[in-house]
Amino acid sequence: MIPPRSISIPLPISFRSFTLLEDPMTDMTMAPGCLTGIRVLDLTQFEAGTSCTQVLAWLGADVAKVENPTAGDPGRRLGPNNKKDDPYFLNYNSNKRSITVNLKNPRGLEIVKDMAKKADIFMENFAPGAIERLGLGYDVLSKINPGIIYGQVKGFGEGSPYEKNLAFDMIAQACGGTMSITGEADRRPAKPGPTIGDTGTGVLMLVSILSALYQRKETGKGVHLQVAMQDAMLHYIRNSFGVTAKTGKAAPRAGAQSISGGNPPCNIYPCAPGGPNDYVYVYTSRGNPEHWPRLLEALGRKDLIGDPRFDTQEARVKHEAEIDAVITEFTSKRDKYECMRIIGAAVPSGAVRDTHELMHDPNFEERGIIQAIQHPTNGTFRMATWPVRFNHKVVPLKPAPLLGQHSDEVLKDWLGMDAGQVAALHTDKII
Repeated sequence: MIPPRSISIPLPISFRSFTLLEDPMTDMTMAPGCLTGIRVLDLTQFEAGTSCTQVLAWLGADVAKVENPTAGDPGRRLGPNNKKDDPYFLNYNSNKRSITVNLKNPRGLEIVKDMAKKADIFMENFAPGAIERLGLGYDVLSKINPGIIYGQVKGFGEGSPYEKNLAFDMIAQACGGTMSITGEADRRPAKPGPTIGDTGTGVLMLVSILSALYQRKETGKGVHLQVAMQDAMLHYIRNSFGVTAKTGKAAPRAGAQSISGGNPPCNIYPCAPGGPNDYVYVYTSRGNPEHWPRLLEALGRKDLIGDPRFDTQEARVKHEAEIDAVITEFTSKRDKYECMRIIGAAVPSGAVRDTHELMHDPNFEERGIIQAIQHPTNGTFRMATWPVRFNHKVVPLKPAPLLGQHSDEVLKDWLGMDAGQVAALHTDKII
């Protein structure tokens, strides 16, 4: 167990006990324990459901990830190196325990049902109909545990003509509208970089699970929660629906600009030395008319204050290309961080930072947002933790489990099995 004391992230971690070595100079992490005592039976794979159960683990729940004994979660083996778990898997399964169970063996299925009797939450995101064919549908588990909160993530919702279709993040983003509003106005649609279809859906399920847990305190009853990845995308494009309501037309692609448009400057501008991510975003708000003159002062162009070409919002729309040229003249001679420092002191502005810069920014590590952990096969692995702070502290990380690493201890903790019983299950290749 993790002690409720803080840690210094760069220091080594004991994998078996997860004892975090303490640095008296820092005090930034804390296991919040909000869900201590809550048991999660995790039959998720890949990302959409897995990202949900990971946060439950970060918040203190005992998450037992049930995997098949042969290969486990398919996310473990996405890369060419089959001797190590892929970073994709590590990033979505920290703080969990892994137990392998052969669900096609009657005894294995019985074990999972016994665990379901002890579980507070059951979570799965298998292909449509798969969990029901295994005999672990809500109708079955709710009878043996009326208080169970049963969560399912699918690609398409009940009653959809595509209900039986398979879906991944990019399919949800295509069918759920996010691609249609992403990209340059005169180019084809683009897939947003963040996995909104997967993790974005998982977060919505997480909020629903926590709400159901709270309600169960009063009613004692569980609930069947379902969310479709396509449906979840509509939650993230409500601004675009607002545009459609006002115009009667599909919301357009607007590149780096605001989708509602109408207030230049609001764009990405090139910076020195001209690398693929050497850009800075500059934004002036429609709600603050002082932004434009403040920007001109920051750019050293006070001479343009009062210029009728730019003095009103309507005029700036007509002369947007000229505005972009003025800003580019300034930004192209400076690096993105200098631009952010100067322009950001006057109006909203942000350097375009790539993943390498973010991963190696010492500030994120100093604040515990990115932590270094020791994985038994992958070695040192740096990853982001849950960004919400609890009493000014962030959640400490445990490495993602090896396949079946915790089978023995989970069966002991959950079902009270002794060493002989567990050994017999190994012999019979049930776990």
